[in-house]
Amino acid sequence: MYAAKLMILRPDYWVCGCCGALRPRYKRLVDNIFPEDPEDGLVKANMEKLTFYALSAPEKLDRIGAYLSERLSRDVARHRYGYVCIAMEALDQLLMACHCQSINLFVESFLKMVRKLLESDKPSLQILGTNSFVKFANIEEDTPSYHRSYDFFVSRFSEMCHSGYEDPDIRTKIRMAGIKGLQGVVRKTVNDELQANIWDPQHMDKIVPSLLFNLQSGERTESRSPSPLQASEKEKESPVELTERCFRELLGRAAYGNIKNAVTPVLMHLDNHSLWEGKTFAVRCFKIIMYSIQSQHSHLVIQQLLGHLDANSKNSATVRAGIVEVLLEAAAIAASGSVGPTVLEVFNTLLRQLRLSVDYELTGSYDGSTNIGTKIIKAHEERQLQEAVIRTIGSFANTLPTYQRSEVMLFIMGKIPVPGIHLTLPEGTRMIQVMLLKSLVQVTAGFQTTNMLTALPSSFLEPLLSFSLTEDPEVRLLVLQILLSLIDRHENRPKFANMSSISDISVLKLKVDKCSRQDNLFMKKHAQQLYRHIYLGCKEESSGREHYETLFALLGLLSVELANEEVVVDLIRLALALQDLALSTDEALPVYNRCAVHALVAAYLNLICQLTTVPAFCQHIHEVCETERESLPFARGRLLFNLIFRYTSKITESLGGSGYNTERLATPYVPQYTDEDRLSKRKSIGETISLQVEVESRNSPEKEERTPAEEITFETLKNAIVDSVGMEEQERERRRQVVEKFQKAPFEEIAAHCGARATQLQSKLNQIFEITIRPPPSPSGTISSGYGQSQSRSVPIYEMKFPDLCVY
Repeated sequence: MYAAKLMILRPDYWVCGCCGALRPRYKRLVDNIFPEDPEDGLVKANMEKLTFYALSAPEKLDRIGAYLSERLSRDVARHRYGYVCIAMEALDQLLMACHCQSINLFVESFLKMVRKLLESDKPSLQILGTNSFVKFANIEEDTPSYHRSYDFFVSRFSEMCHSGYEDPDIRTKIRMAGIKGLQGVVRKTVNDELQANIWDPQHMDKIVPSLLFNLQSGERTESRSPSPLQASEKEKESPVELTERCFRELLGRAAYGNIKNAVTPVLMHLDNHSLWEGKTFAVRCFKIIMYSIQSQHSHLVIQQLLGHLDANSKNSATVRAGIVEVLLEAAAIAASGSVGPTVLEVFNTLLRQLRLSVDYELTGSYDGSTNIGTKIIKAHEERQLQEAVIRTIGSFANTLPTYQRSEVMLFIMGKIPVPGIHLTLPEGTRMIQVMLLKSLVQVTAGFQTTNMLTALPSSFLEPLLSFSLTEDPEVRLLVLQILLSLIDRHENRPKFANMSSISDISVLKLKVDKCSRQDNLFMKKHAQQLYRHIYLGCKEESSGREHYETLFALLGLLSVELANEEVVVDLIRLALALQDLALSTDEALPVYNRCAVHALVAAYLNLICQLTTVPAFCQHIHEVCETERESLPFARGRLLFNLIFRYTSKITESLGGSGYNTERLATPYVPQYTDEDRLSKRKSIGETISLQVEVESRNSPEKEERTPAEEITFETLKNAIVDSVGMEEQERERRRQVVEKFQKAPFEEIAAHCGARATQLQSKLNQIFEITIRPPPSPSGTISSGYGQSQSRSVPIYEMKFPDLCVY
């Protein structure tokens, strides 16, 4: 009776519920695609009808999607997985076919169904849902979406990437499905401005570690090439290969503002899993990053690595060394002529880490560290870190153009502690000197320039040469190596590796170019400095074989790279002066050093005589060589060419016939002694004074004539020594009083004192200006006063009127 009343009140219910032919057409079309037996698969003919209907009536597409979603949910609940697969296949075909305005509503139903599958515990359904999502991700929609969200998919796919399923094969399939899903999310959202930004940290902190986890699980011992090589089908299907392709695609889509968010999770992952120590995986990750991102963004990655290095300043040396090694590899890849807008900041960070490492090595602890375990410093690990930093500095320098490398050289030189007035430097200062000079060796390696004045300006050359006067043999050797790198512009340095006499230097195949005007100006300005330091370097008792071989190479490069006729004469004079040094009984040189200087002079004169191509000069040198070899047949290799200096007149005569300045050659070379020698404290005060008097008394061509020096007696030297001690005490007392005055005196007294000094200085300046500003010629220089007297008027130079012929 209840049914009868219901049919009378709602006849449409009876028709729709009891007569299937009167149901909505889209439902009948959807039902018809499902066979009675799910093993038979999708009914293709009926699927074509459904597709045609959806294209003809796009307004029904959202209802089709909703109904398919309803059926799929019911089939999942009833474990009818065959029909689930048919429903997803139908959805995929509809998505591929339809691109109408109303597809957004259909997509919502589709994503709801995919989410239902991903939430399932069955791996087969998870993989099925992922495959459908990947197909959807490859579709370019005609209309954007305003309200669609992919947060769930990012979280779920990331979770699948970490699957720990018991069966290894199924576990691999789930992880690969997760990687493909993340790849699909990135493709779908990266270019859609209406979507939530996939580059936000909340998403990148899930995507990037998931990819790195799978990349690490199949890490290979050898690093990858810039792009994946052609591999077999089986290798392409491995999680590692798939992960690397996905990671490269992600980084390749990163814009300028997104690089930081993509790289930061990589740094955190390496920190959290202690992957810096091994270096291999960290280097591999950043090789992928550097090769995948756009080249103009490379400096952003380097800046992040530098910041991360600073953040780990008090971490273990192995961690810092790992970051530095990654920086080294990244710099080699980012060799595009610049490492970003803050070039000096890059080197400042590296030099700061170098100094910190030296301090840690000396003190044995990290200042301010609360972790007791991290306070244990291993010296050998810090040394390895220091070497890695030095190599990285050189790698960065190789990416820079010439003008920027020159700035870096000056920057590093400004960081090196200047040799003090003490006889020996503190160990920390000495180590810093050595490390920074080693950094300069790396920076100057391969340095090429056409103008030596710009490559070696006075602001760089003078402090560099000051280090060649120190007692530390390692420091002196590093200075010589830096000079060789800067002077060698034609790769001639390896040809002077052996200090030996070669009968025919043509076998060396030296590259010699004509000395340019800039080279002549450079030698005119700095030649005497170079000669002086070569001479003093040969006098050092702590110099070893490597020092003398490097000095020979320096002389050879000067002769090949920067020599004109005047320079050739001066170099020969220098060689003869060195020969005189080795023969002198006044110099307390050990026997080894004397022999080394003899060998240096002999090898160099043999070289320079063949470079000058003066037959008489070459013949004389060869005759002396043969004479010495015959007289010392038992001492082959010990080149003591005593006759070279004795027959200087023959050298003068032979070179004079070829147009060389014989008067200059006849004047013995005497090195100039400057304030550097007094600062180095390598000689006693009395010795320094006597040397200065001797130099001033000589008629040296390098110095203008001076007035005769006052007579020096024993009493004068004695008083100088005694007075110097007293003067030092007085100077210390005066400085103490000045410091105490500025610490304790009232402000008004200090201000009055400074004001008085300023007034005195201004008065002196006014006197100087009055003397230097001369009155102009008459009649403009004479003015009459009010009382009929003429008065001289001082007119500044810039107000004077000059004839036109004097102005240019």
